[in-house]
Amino acid sequence: MTMQTVSLNRSYGGTQGVYKHASRATGTDMTFSVYVPPHQDGARLPVVWYLSGLTCTHANVTEKGEFRAACAELGLIFIAPDTSPRGADVPGDANNAYDFGLGAGFYVDATQEPYARNYRMWSYVTEELPQLVADQFPTDSSRQSILGHSMGGHGALTIALRHPDRYRAASAFAPIVAPSLVPWGIKALGGYFGDDKAAWRKHDAVALIEDGARFPELLVDQGEADNFLAEQLRPELLQSACQKAGIALTLRRQPGYDHSYYFISTFMADHLRWHAARLKK
Repeated sequence: MTMQTVSLNRSYGGTQGVYKHASRATGTDMTFSVYVPPHQDGARLPVVWYLSGLTCTHANVTEKGEFRAACAELGLIFIAPDTSPRGADVPGDANNAYDFGLGAGFYVDATQEPYARNYRMWSYVTEELPQLVADQFPTDSSRQSILGHSMGGHGALTIALRHPDRYRAASAFAPIVAPSLVPWGIKALGGYFGDDKAAWRKHDAVALIEDGARFPELLVDQGEADNFLAEQLRPELLQSACQKAGIALTLRRQPGYDHSYYFISTFMADHLRWHAARLKK
């Protein structure tokens, strides 16, 4: 696979890059960012995957996530894909709503038309992009972890639960933990999968745990001043599911914090240190 370099910038002794490539999974050009920390020639470094939330691209966390200092200190490669396919021919929401279609791929492979052709973000972030990254960057594929925010927190949790042998750690900021039960998720899963509720459950962290999926431990930060907390995020459902399943969940409720990158950037280094401890050789 060929990859085009969009930009390169020096930061904390490492390199922040933005790249573009033609995706087989989505049938579109896709843009992603990679921060590579300073390292010795020939070294293979652990990888942290970050999945962004509704309306975001790779750029939100790249510009506002404040992860580079910690990644440079800890020796972590940080990868941020886009949240959905994009392009003039890619169908979006009929009413141009923010919570479905463009910028709202929900990290699933859609089966319903007209979305099935392009909205294959599950395949993109679990298969195609990891292969490209492994070919182009000094990664150690045996040391990977994943985290995300909101819709991306949903993606990170579901991907980790379905690939527990691939990722050594998983965490989330304000994740949508039970999309089958909340308005954002019902709209998205219904639009991408129709009435196939079995497919819904495969992309619902709480449902996956209820159905037997396991991951050793999870870290979740949730702002208590988050406007979406009660209606869309429902962290208490994840807490209950983890308790019943014996999954070690650290759920930190942070007073005064909202859903924004001011919240994420405040606790990003905490998450990266937590990941780094589990990514040691």
